[in-house]
Amino acid sequence: MSTTSTQNTETTETAESKERTPDPPQFILYFQGREYALALRKLTLWTHHVLLPVYGREVTSASPWCPRWWEHPEAVAQLHGLWLAWGELTGPGSPMTGPASWHRDHLAVVMNNLRDPQGPFAGCKPGMHRAKETPTVDDMDPFAEISAPVE
Repeated sequence: MSTTSTQNTETTETAESKERTPDPPQFILYFQGREYALALRKLTLWTHHVLLPVYGREVTSASPWCPRWWEHPEAVAQLHGLWLAWGELTGPGSPMTGPASWHRDHLAVVMNNLRDPQGPFAGCKPGMHRAKETPTVDDMDPFAEISAPVE
């Protein structure tokens, strides 16, 4: 077989495998507008119908949960990552050890971070959401001059 023939076969196989393999879902923080709203709805359905009924545990001051968790960007980001891992590790074709890995490597870490008394839900309690103030910074882009093109 000639080199050109081999290269064409490899190029065709690469293109075909790309067509068969769906793109992985993107992380929710990259979305805007309707795309963000649709991703948040899917995350909310999973959170309300799978995560909380099974893993929610009781809300206390030492283990808070916000009834409006979707208004906390950190919670949305962490829960979305948890949901993506859930899909990869428990979905069709996942390894038999996938669910155990998800529990060990993802669930406990995220839930402990979210429900920490100093975490994103600090000050929230059943029936009450408390918005958080983001830390202030003196300059949004303090190194802009360094990266500016030289004229």
